[in-house]
Amino acid sequence: MNNSRISTATQFVLLGFPGPWKMQIILFLMILLVYILTLTGNMAIICAVRWEHRLHTPMYMLLANFSFLEIWYVTCTVPNMLVNFLSKTKTISFSGCFTQFYFFFSLGTTECFFLCVMAYDRYLAICRPLHYPSIMTGQLCTILVSLCWLIGFLGYSIPIFFISQLPFCGPNIIDHFLCDMDPLMALSCAPKPIIQYVFYSMSSLIIILTIVYILGSYTLVLRAVLQVSSSSGRQKAFSTCGSHLVVVSLFYGTIMVMYVSPTSGNSVAMHKIITLIYSVVTPVLNPFIYSLRNRDMKFALHQVFCRMRIIQIS
Repeated sequence: MNNSRISTATQFVLLGFPGPWKMQIILFLMILLVYILTLTGNMAIICAVRWEHRLHTPMYMLLANFSFLEIWYVTCTVPNMLVNFLSKTKTISFSGCFTQFYFFFSLGTTECFFLCVMAYDRYLAICRPLHYPSIMTGQLCTILVSLCWLIGFLGYSIPIFFISQLPFCGPNIIDHFLCDMDPLMALSCAPKPIIQYVFYSMSSLIIILTIVYILGSYTLVLRAVLQVSSSSGRQKAFSTCGSHLVVVSLFYGTIMVMYVSPTSGNSVAMHKIITLIYSVVTPVLNPFIYSLRNRDMKFALHQVFCRMRIIQIS
């Protein structure tokens, strides 16, 4: 009986945020608005860096790549979430579920490494300003960005492949709005497979090592900033690094709750909210955080929107 059910498990049901139809419409409109703002804000940063020659520096090139990453990070989950709000069946195919699972974790891992590279860039710029142009060259920046994408997408390919080979029992209902590790493991018939421990150990290791590196870099940056005699120089350094630390805090604060301590006893509803924060809310806040106190970026964004208006008028 079980074997036949396992062999025919070709799709999952994503419950998402259950509720009456009116609530589903409201959630659909809210998430759609957030998605549009995310795409607009991050695309504006990419265009600003592309069109404004003053922003052709490693810091802004990294920021543009980070914005490109954020666009794909929300796109691998939000469109399917929006469809499910309006769907009665709320189904996702087996291959579609694991494709989303793979891209969600690969892009999330890539983001961890991107934040490390951005911290390294700020460390060089503030702690070693005289050597910064010779160290952080365009070539090194390209290599670091490529490594972030490569490691991020290769890291989870094998573990997720083995997880996809596990037997999954019916009724194949995932009480989440995306295909995540805990809900999938809850449906597996295998008794605590070793790949689950490998997956969580790998996730914890990546998160802890990257956050330790980032915090270590900013500790050195803070010490260097406090030694700057010029108040304007200190303010500029704090402004640049402060925005980065806010993004780091939002992202790591939530993923550490989810993946460093997966058995912390949080309710299903709390898991959904935490996942929503780092997968949907954080990407929409990033453009505002990075541009709010950065004069060069605000000027470049103003130029972008002025150019868009001229194009629309013409």
